[in-house]
Amino acid sequence: MAAALFLRRSLFASFLCFALLFGVSLAADPFVFYDFKFSYITASPLGVPQQVIAVNKGFPGPVLNATTNYNVVVNVLNELDEPLLLTWSGIEMRRDSWQDGVLGTNCPIPSKWNFTYQFQVKDQIGSYFYFPSLNLQRASGGFGPIIVNNRDIIPIPFPQPDGEIILIIGDWYTQNHTALRKTLDSGKELGMPDGVLINGKGPFKYNSSVPDGIEYETVHVDPGKTYRIRVHNVGVSTSLNFRIQEHKLLLVEAEGHYTSQANFTDFDIHVGQSYSFLVTMDQNATSDYYIVASARFVNETVWQRVTGVAILHYSNSKGPASGPLPAPTTDVSNQWSAMNQPRAIRQNTSASGARPNPQGSFHYGQINITHTYILRSLPPTTINGSLRATLNGISFVYPSTPVRLADRFKVKGAYKLDFPDEPLDRPPRLDRSIINATYKGFIEVIFQNNDTKVQSFHVNGYSFFVVGMDFGIWSEDKRGSYNNWDAISRSTVEVYPGAWTAVLISLDNVGVWNIRVENLDRWYLGQETYMRIINPEENGKTEMDPPDNVLYCGALKSMQKEQRHSAATSILNGHLKLSFFSMLMAVLVSVFTL
Repeated sequence: MAAALFLRRSLFASFLCFALLFGVSLAADPFVFYDFKFSYITASPLGVPQQVIAVNKGFPGPVLNATTNYNVVVNVLNELDEPLLLTWSGIEMRRDSWQDGVLGTNCPIPSKWNFTYQFQVKDQIGSYFYFPSLNLQRASGGFGPIIVNNRDIIPIPFPQPDGEIILIIGDWYTQNHTALRKTLDSGKELGMPDGVLINGKGPFKYNSSVPDGIEYETVHVDPGKTYRIRVHNVGVSTSLNFRIQEHKLLLVEAEGHYTSQANFTDFDIHVGQSYSFLVTMDQNATSDYYIVASARFVNETVWQRVTGVAILHYSNSKGPASGPLPAPTTDVSNQWSAMNQPRAIRQNTSASGARPNPQGSFHYGQINITHTYILRSLPPTTINGSLRATLNGISFVYPSTPVRLADRFKVKGAYKLDFPDEPLDRPPRLDRSIINATYKGFIEVIFQNNDTKVQSFHVNGYSFFVVGMDFGIWSEDKRGSYNNWDAISRSTVEVYPGAWTAVLISLDNVGVWNIRVENLDRWYLGQETYMRIINPEENGKTEMDPPDNVLYCGALKSMQKEQRHSAATSILNGHLKLSFFSMLMAVLVSVFTL
């Protein structure tokens, strides 16, 4: 007995020494580890062989699954023939824009290099996605879903579903991203997509317009069960209407925030947006059912062939789906009726999210606005002989040295802090102009869309309250129509052509954060800027230091060390810490079972 006690104490002391040596804390939030290898594969989602970007040889990429406050480590190996950056749509990266994965913030990962991202999904839950942010690469793939689960102690505001289904939808071209870049660089628009994909697959042959032999997605379900269906529009530029034949969609979540629950027969999902629906399998099984994602806010007669169709298959189904596709219920020719749906999305103010919510809604409507920014987009125009897109007349040009690195190492002239807070009466121009935002400010941003197509706007590092939208030109008297009680908080919002959308943002996340249009063609042409948010009383606690593996480029490229790695590097970098921690845990378990 004495010998066993001595051994137990010795092993426990050894464990503590190892833990201190390697910085392991039993009280710390858990880690999850992923290895993502980006490479080209050949696929034929629309029946035409083409080059797509795969993650771990899959298209779309694997699910990144974590839980509130988990630390996420993603080791990325870039086997593409061009630089790569991976960004995390909707993940707020608290105090850590070094991991954000956009070119104004981070140096790109060179071809054949690997880079390990490490960030915490701090105080978040919900549905998001990752994708490559450079040079239209998302148009060729490289995207995949992110799920951030509630902690066990925080209940979800609906009965636990019987299962989960992920649907990644988006318009698709049979030309890859390099060919699409050449089209835009030549001064032309991209034109009509060749189709819509659902989970990387083409349409079920619902009529003779669909070629034979196309692989389509089949979703298998059991009768009577309720599923949480997470839907992400990762496409290039097309708003899509999502519907399931004969089934109701109960909206429960929008990009990490629970909504007031409402039933829809169909739902418009704009580029870059993510939603969760509860769908109960309450129909009879005489046949399968269509799952449809069709183009919206376009000439639908011309775009009939640009439709994604998958199959919902009950386990006791008696036959295949047949007949015409179900039609959307909303009439997009009536522009005001199209706005009724987004206006109906309200926050569930009584639901808990990442934290308990005993007091109800955050009272954002009672906070004084410290600054207003009106960001106006216009149709692309020619600047210095090239087709460009603008915000407030400025078409953004990436600094050769990312903004935060330039600050850290005092690189002069890398960017300008003079982005106008409203449209100015002057010719459009190319510039490296960004917003000099005030830490702890509470700002109002008006996205004014004077372009000819629906646009989605996204703010990295933040969620914002969508307080108003309408057609026409925004003016100060429009504030009287704002929803100051239960506006949905999200990270990507649609702005209709000839209309505006107003959002409120609490600037509590220091760093440098991208504001952009999600439509890839306009983004590629320069329709973006950044917010630089610095705590003037910085004491080392409000922003993370640059990681040890930070990449250097531009004026700092001489600081970058050459990367040498073997085929095993990606595995070792991603899993050494996990393996060691697992070993220590095994020791600890053995200690207390002696």
